[in-house]
Order: sequence, then C-alpha cells, then structure tokens
Amino acid sequence: MNDCGKYVKDMRKHHGLTQEILAAKAGVGLRFLRELEAGKETLRMDKVNCVLAMFGSELGVVKQKKEAEE
Repeated sequence: MNDCGKYVKDMRKHHGLTQEILAAKAGVGLRFLRELEAGKETLRMDKVNCVLAMFGSELGVVKQKKEAEE
C-alpha cells in the first residue's frame, strides 16, 4: 500500500467511516476508493484530491532525495 492509500484508510477508520460512506461523501465510486486504499499507482489525481479533501489534505509535489544525498 502506498503512503496516500494508507493515509486515506487510516483517516477513514479514525473518523469511523465505511468505504461506502466515504466514497459517497467524496463523490467517487466505491471501486475507485478501494483501489486508492490498495495502493493502485495509476489513479486520477482530481479524484484522489476529492477524497483527500474530506480530511483537509491534497496532493502536492515532494522533492526526492538523490542517491548521493542519502
């Protein structure tokens, strides 16, 4: 599971929401939410942001460390 999917799943459970309820509130399909939580790598960013917005978050750019910096 990727970090984004884990975050969504953890937040959903923290707020006592089922996948069905979160999907309906965020305006996305249940299948999409399940794929997001499972860590699918190819998802529409606009829909991911709809889900993240439910928890006051959004996607952003994160600079990766170069191998030499590690």
